[in-house]
Amino acid sequence: MARLDGKVAFITGVARGQGRAHAIRLAREGADIVGIDLAGPLPGVPYESPTAADLEETASLVEAEGRRALLHKGDVRDLDGMKSVIAGAVAELGGLDVVVANAGICIPATWDESTPEMFRDHMDINVTGVWNTVMATAPHLITRGGGSIVLISSYAGKKMQPFMVHYTTSKHAVTGMTRAFAAELGAHDIRVNSVHPGAVDSPMGSGDMQARIAATAESNPRLAVMGTPFLNEYAASVDKIADAVAFLASDESSFITAEHLSVDGGAQYF
Repeated sequence: MARLDGKVAFITGVARGQGRAHAIRLAREGADIVGIDLAGPLPGVPYESPTAADLEETASLVEAEGRRALLHKGDVRDLDGMKSVIAGAVAELGGLDVVVANAGICIPATWDESTPEMFRDHMDINVTGVWNTVMATAPHLITRGGGSIVLISSYAGKKMQPFMVHYTTSKHAVTGMTRAFAAELGAHDIRVNSVHPGAVDSPMGSGDMQARIAATAESNPRLAVMGTPFLNEYAASVDKIADAVAFLASDESSFITAEHLSVDGGAQYF
């Protein structure tokens, strides 16, 4: 018997990268998958944006695991839209058990290159979008009698990410949000934990992302080595992050809540 047989999981940012890995892994563990993704241009990012074709491919990969995939174009900044998607899925699948707030953006920029628009977009997507995700889903977990919520923060949510004041601020907010929701939702047997990846081999590293990181590092080279992992592998595969999410989604972590699980090869301590 798989760890999530009979469960339903909702994932944001599901079209590719970490979101897709979470969807496939939770489906392999027995869960049906509901998800949303902007599947279109992300504001200001230097890497390639997800597409509708990416979203369709994720649905096919979930179905290849023998599970249902109800994936939609959607925006985590749109609370009413998310509520509508989830309500429809719950009506069709019978309930909701697991939530993974994965959607987010990351734009490398030194403090004096940052703009009000850049800061606002990080707050709207990485913070308000995560809050929206919990607010839209928690009532359904309460109806179900409990569940697991996993918020994807970052190495930047425990230490800091050089040349990303806006991103670091947003991910520290997610870390605090984890504790705050865990405290109140615990009364309903809902566990809330965060996962903190370091470098990850994903589409977020595509396009001009690496060049942009290198350019910002030139402004203060002594900060560029921060976040170096202790292990020989510099970047984790998306599957390694999905392993942590699957653990927190399962009953194997049934007495773990308000925890902040790093998957960074020790980078937070460098």
